[in-house]
Amino acid sequence: MTTRAEQVAVLRPLYQRDLASGTERFFGPRRTACPWCASDRLRERLRTPDLLQHKPGTFVIDRCLACGHHFQNPRLNQDGLEFYYRDCYDGLGREFAENLLGAGLSLKCHRVSAEFMRPFVDPERWLDVGTGYGHFPEAARQVFPTSVFHGLDQGEGVEFAEASGRIDKALRGLFTDLAPSLAGRYDVVSMHHYLEHTPDPRAQLKAAHTALAPGGLLQIEVPDPESAFSRLLGRWWVPWLQPQHLHMMPFRNLRQALEKTGFTVLEADRRVAHRPTDLAGAVALLLSRLAPHDDAPWHPRRPTTTARRVRKLLWASGSPALAAAYGLDQCLAPVARRTALSNAYRLLARRS
Repeated sequence: MTTRAEQVAVLRPLYQRDLASGTERFFGPRRTACPWCASDRLRERLRTPDLLQHKPGTFVIDRCLACGHHFQNPRLNQDGLEFYYRDCYDGLGREFAENLLGAGLSLKCHRVSAEFMRPFVDPERWLDVGTGYGHFPEAARQVFPTSVFHGLDQGEGVEFAEASGRIDKALRGLFTDLAPSLAGRYDVVSMHHYLEHTPDPRAQLKAAHTALAPGGLLQIEVPDPESAFSRLLGRWWVPWLQPQHLHMMPFRNLRQALEKTGFTVLEADRRVAHRPTDLAGAVALLLSRLAPHDDAPWHPRRPTTTARRVRKLLWASGSPALAAAYGLDQCLAPVARRTALSNAYRLLARRS
């Protein structure tokens, strides 16, 4: 079996070739107008490096002063999206992604999201868009045991989800490309922390409208860029997730977009959608930033023995702070869910 060190050694020349001419080629032109409302009243909200994988590059999020939309500016082009997603959820990042997305707190949140649907529908067919490794359908099946769950994603995780029985059928590709072949097939379409990753969120809403049967339901969960935590924690607020999050939509903007696409919003919620990990996530990002990097092919050379020891020591010494932050997140959760500290919101809409 190939070790991680051997995989990194094979991939390093490929990554270094990609980076030889810098990272500027991964970005499109900088926008001078908001992609949501076309206003030119833009202000820089955030400037940050990649705090997750530590790949080279600097990323900027602008805020529109007219409508409140947040967006990456300049935005990654197709080459940039391929480069920064590579080995994040698949390849080298597969084990980390599986452990993170399948953690106990994540599965609990998935179960709550499924329970949220119980008063509205008993679906025959359910499509989970951006399903990853199929953890949400796996949890939702406990609530709706007779439903058929399909999962859609671009990465190899969706095929793993089918092979492991988490979903009944894997659809691999872009939702906007596949939607015409799925027209009217589903009673429910879910998008959990998916829409913010897409270059054109409104095109995704149209694709959902196409895939749903008349009267079908669309459930969306996204981070809330207006959360008080986003201001308190700045670049250390995990839901900024640069460079992956391209659009961060305030509640009112997404609701209006749904209505214009032909949906009727039935429920809106900020309480249940909140995931109490803001402080622990900030501490983890800070420790990761302070510690010497782990070996990865986008770094020009392997870390020294001293660097590896310092990294291990820093993470060990920071573990109590991480545990304390997580405990504080759980204590604050009842308050956060009822105040502006809530870090996400959920919309449930019916295809008119």
